[in-house]
Amino acid sequence: MEMIVENKAAEPVAPGPIREAIGELLSAFEAYKDANDARLDEIEARGTADTLIDEKIARLDRALDDQRRVLDDLAVKQSRPRLGEPAAPNGAEERALAHKAAFQAYVRKGEVAKLADLETKALSVGSESDGGYLVPHEIERTINQALRDESPIREISGSLTISTSVYKRPFVVSDAEAGWVGETASRPQTAAPTLAELSFPTMEVYAMPAATLRLLDDAAVNIDSWLAADIRAAFARQESLAFVSGNGTTQPKGFLAYGAVPESAWAWGQLGYVATGVSAAFPEDEAADCLLDLAFALKAPYRRRARFVMNRLTQAAVRKLKNADGDYLWQPSLDAARAPTLLGYPVTECEEMPDIATGSLALAFGDFERGYLVVDRAGINVLRDPFTAKPYVLFYTTKRVGGGVQDFNAIKVLKFAAS
Repeated sequence: MEMIVENKAAEPVAPGPIREAIGELLSAFEAYKDANDARLDEIEARGTADTLIDEKIARLDRALDDQRRVLDDLAVKQSRPRLGEPAAPNGAEERALAHKAAFQAYVRKGEVAKLADLETKALSVGSESDGGYLVPHEIERTINQALRDESPIREISGSLTISTSVYKRPFVVSDAEAGWVGETASRPQTAAPTLAELSFPTMEVYAMPAATLRLLDDAAVNIDSWLAADIRAAFARQESLAFVSGNGTTQPKGFLAYGAVPESAWAWGQLGYVATGVSAAFPEDEAADCLLDLAFALKAPYRRRARFVMNRLTQAAVRKLKNADGDYLWQPSLDAARAPTLLGYPVTECEEMPDIATGSLALAFGDFERGYLVVDRAGINVLRDPFTAKPYVLFYTTKRVGGGVQDFNAIKVLKFAAS
């Protein structure tokens, strides 16, 4: 199939489409509430809901998800940086332009001499012998920004860029002792704080976009935009799953991979959980209570910037929940740049979260910026391969990224189990 790439700069989104999208979202939610109220009335009167009402609610649920995605896309288009904007002054800008020109010659024609010379002069860590040549900083910056927009956990987590393969940081297991004394009372020696070390190794994620020679020869095609779009889409899919459930050996360690214990037995190194009290479901009459218990399992300093994280199906179940006054717990946002809320806290939709099932940890709550850390090693490498899949040219692209929980106080999970 012929690949068509448009060479267009990103255009700002007018406020009109955003206002229209918000209006449609609110209308869909009002229709959803009316249909769900009818379902509840039907259950109360007859003991079961009409199948047609259930089907209508399912359609409205999908419409709400679709409308939220429209709002998210509009917000992303407004904030997305443009390729080609100068960012470095004077000599640095000249070097960046030279690197960009040499990189394009490598991608289009396979010419390596100029690119290798530039990276040698810059003492770069990227070379053909260890996996390709570094993409220009402009493309790397665009890809990393796009990954924040497309990878839900990366967007809400803390982040750090390093130049080595492993990031290590100390943490305090127990604080130093302190106490009150009188003016002339003796000062007994106090215990020193206990320190330990967290380690975040970076793992290699790869993508392999392909192009035809005709595409590479077409001077009208913006190679930077094409390559960045293909790479970020592939990396975002892999990262989203790894940050939730990655194994920590060949992938970043996902926050659910640390295991969970009842909140009453919580200790550093694991996540504390609150049980719904019902296997594979919310309790019928006290659904709001288990969500409140989850929220208040988090200490006050973490609740200020906390949010709920769940997948689309879990959010569909949450939309049906009401408090004792009959008000819906889930509320849509009136701002395209803001998420919907649950109990007043933002909701992040992450498809890689598990579904509601017996014993599943399908819903998380916490301050993810303090709780989870994404570590990027500087540099994205590209190795041009015109031989393996003739007549296509493959671009073996690698990036090193790690992740893990950095504060186990900051994230709690809801377990769909009796205890």
